[in-house]
Amino acid sequence: MAAMNEENGTAMHNAGEAVGPSLARQKLENLLNKSMRIRMTDGRTLVGLFLCTDRDCNVILGSAQEFLKSTDSFSQGEPRVLGLAMIPGHHVVSIEVESDSLLSPRVI
Repeated sequence: MAAMNEENGTAMHNAGEAVGPSLARQKLENLLNKSMRIRMTDGRTLVGLFLCTDRDCNVILGSAQEFLKSTDSFSQGEPRVLGLAMIPGHHVVSIEVESDSLLSPRVI
């Protein structure tokens, strides 16, 4: 029977050998440092680099910019620079990965 190691998300067999991170964790790790657009319940949109998340679906964005919901559908207005931002999971309406950040190679 496999048990979950909470510190790093790897499954452990009774013999103690690591099986590897789960598929969901691998997908999240592939999104690290990618540009994301997060729409919030109050109409604001935050754009920044995905740095981390937790079990409560809170998201940390780096180099974040805030765009207010505009009354004019043709313009989003000037962004407000936030820097490092934490978005509570219960305020997230949608998350999109910017397509240009998916095309850039990952630097190791």
